[in-house]
Amino acid sequence: MSTDTLLPQARRLVAELGELPARNRLMSEFKISGPRATGLRDELIREDTRAQLATPGPAAARPRRRRPGAHLAWASRRLRQVGTDPAPPPVHVTVTAPAPQPRRRLAGAHRALASRRLREVGTKATVSVPPAAPEPITPPQATVDVPTPDPAPIAPADGGHQPPDRAARPVRAWPVLVLALPASIAIWAGWVGIGRLTGFGVVNLLPGIAPEGGWATIDTAITLPIGMEAYAAYALRVWLSGQVPARARRFARWSAIGALALGAAGQVAYHLMVAAGVTAAPWQITTALSCIPVAVLGMGAALYHLIRTEEK
Repeated sequence: MSTDTLLPQARRLVAELGELPARNRLMSEFKISGPRATGLRDELIREDTRAQLATPGPAAARPRRRRPGAHLAWASRRLRQVGTDPAPPPVHVTVTAPAPQPRRRLAGAHRALASRRLREVGTKATVSVPPAAPEPITPPQATVDVPTPDPAPIAPADGGHQPPDRAARPVRAWPVLVLALPASIAIWAGWVGIGRLTGFGVVNLLPGIAPEGGWATIDTAITLPIGMEAYAAYALRVWLSGQVPARARRFARWSAIGALALGAAGQVAYHLMVAAGVTAAPWQITTALSCIPVAVLGMGAALYHLIRTEEK
């Protein structure tokens, strides 16, 4: 069926809907393909545009533009009208001046005026100044200097020598690194060993993409010491920092204690199995160690969300 055949039906659909149908509506209504529906819709749009152009509409009111000389003509006409109009009556304005302020004479002017007035009168002015009252004589008083006793020295609490005043030095952190180095080596070896006894081993992370033994091959036994011991140290830091909310601090305390206890149990189990010559761990130990990565992920995410939620 051609577009010209479908056009009358499409017009009836437009009249029923009261608007232009979408392309998908045309495809579902007339069972046609997407390109034909697009062409049919474009034809409807063109017909609607031609109909709107053919229908005369009310002309929009446009602002009247004045010619460049219109302003000059209007000003000349206004001046001629003002020249013929009768003169406006005069406006009387009464202005009240402020009252003059009395002049201020300086002190020297008063003295000069008094001297000139005395010379005109011919008399002399005598100014009598009363004698000042004699100051009372205070008999001298005897002053006795009483020596102030020296304060008794305070003995130090330790009974020994007082240290000199100096700023307290911060505690050095390098001894902790020295202590942590051998412990980290032993913990790493124990976790890797028990991981191999429970089925953790070499795995190719990208099979079919990277060759076996290539750069994508990793020993999954190292995930146990990295995950468990790193989380234990992080939770211990959050617990002892005193800078987190109460809920986050409680969770960090119990999870840190649990992580350290689980790490100690794993080390004990590994050394006991090695001493007994066990080559494969029992299923109970294998089950517990298989859950460690998931537990570490859950505890770490929960602790982070507790800290961020309480801060907000």
